[in-house]
Amino acid sequence: MADQQLSAPSRASSGIRHINHDHHRGYVKIGNHLAQHRELSMTAIGLATHIQSLPTGSKVTIKALAERFPEGEVRIAAALRELETHGYLARLKERLPSGHVVTCTVSYNNPPARSTEPHRARREPASAPRPDPEPAPAPAPVPEEVPEAEVPEVEIQARELLARLRLRDPRLVLSERDTVRLAPAAARWLERGLVPGAVVAALTRALPSATIHSPAALLGHRLREQLPPRIPDAWAAYPVVPDRVVHPLRSCEDCDRAFRSPVPGRCTSCAAAAPAA
Repeated sequence: MADQQLSAPSRASSGIRHINHDHHRGYVKIGNHLAQHRELSMTAIGLATHIQSLPTGSKVTIKALAERFPEGEVRIAAALRELETHGYLARLKERLPSGHVVTCTVSYNNPPARSTEPHRARREPASAPRPDPEPAPAPAPVPEEVPEAEVPEVEIQARELLARLRLRDPRLVLSERDTVRLAPAAARWLERGLVPGAVVAALTRALPSATIHSPAALLGHRLREQLPPRIPDAWAAYPVVPDRVVHPLRSCEDCDRAFRSPVPGRCTSCAAAAPAA
């Protein structure tokens, strides 16, 4: 009886394996032209996927998206510009009946199909008479430009404050994205009457001696947990009692005894004995 020959198992591929299940609800169709786009960044591809999954009327402003994702306003704004460049997004100005100008965002799930649509206008036969030219329509009114939302002055001051923290401690180096993200929290301190020096002192007081692996997380925690309370306006009528001044220790010029004084000289005992001598 011949020996039974067993076939060797096929070598497993080192590439990706797919285990797919049909979606019956809660899904969005994404074309490979987007998922495998050669020129879009991963942030732009992910953002386009998120936008296409949103219902009509959802807000897709930079601020709304920055509140939803951790990338921050700078990277989200750059990704939106990528999607506009490649035809996946368009932002148009529209005038409302009230006269206000608003920005309307349009998402295209298949920009390649837009460029290949057949021309719908039919050609007239060569023998057909050419119609009389119609008067050119009046040019549509150009909508007024809406200025971009300006960054409040207190938030600009907060960004500068956070950027200068690395001068106090070289371990507190923040990226531009983290500086923009933490600026609103630092601005709340300034709005509550603290001067920039007091905010810097609170953020850099009693720092850990070990390596700071995430300065943004450390500063974000302190800005959130150590936020001082608001001072009621009624308290402004009460005078502020100055703190007691503590003079430095000095050595007496005669007996070398230590005493506190704003200026060098003799202690109280030696100063009283000097006229008698």
